[in-house]
Amino acid sequence: MNKNGPIIIIEDNIGDQRLLIEVFKNLEYKNSLCFFSDGEDALTFLNSTTKIPFLILSDINMPRISGFELRSKIQENEALSLKCVPFLFFSSGENKKSVSDAYSMSVQGFFRKPMGIDELEHTMRKIVEYWKECIAPSDYNG
Repeated sequence: MNKNGPIIIIEDNIGDQRLLIEVFKNLEYKNSLCFFSDGEDALTFLNSTTKIPFLILSDINMPRISGFELRSKIQENEALSLKCVPFLFFSSGENKKSVSDAYSMSVQGFFRKPMGIDELEHTMRKIVEYWKECIAPSDYNG
C-alpha cells in the first residue's frame, strides 16, 4: 500500500469536490488529491498511471459508469487489484441494498456523506488515519 500516494476521489458534484478540497487542506495530509467526475475517467487514469494511489473514495451514482461498475472493473483487472488500493464508497445515496451490494463486492468501507464540514473533516481524518496504520500484502517484497 502506497501511504504517500494520491487519494483518488470520484465525485460528480462540484460543491462536494470543493468541500473535500477544503477538508483535506485543513487536515494537512501530504497526499495529493486527484478528482474525477465519473468512474470512466478514473478507470482510464488508474490503468495508465505508474502512481499507486493510497485510497479510492467513490460516489455511487455518477454519469457514464457507476461506482459499482467501477469497483467491478478494478476487481476484474489483475494489475489493478494487486496494487491493494483500499476502495471506499462515500455517498449520500445509501440504502440497505446499496450497502449490501457494496460489501458483497469486498469494498473496504461505505460511508454516508456528512452534512457539515466539521463532520466531514472528522470522517476523513478517521478514514485516512485508519488506512495509514493498515498493512497490506503489497507492503512485503518477494
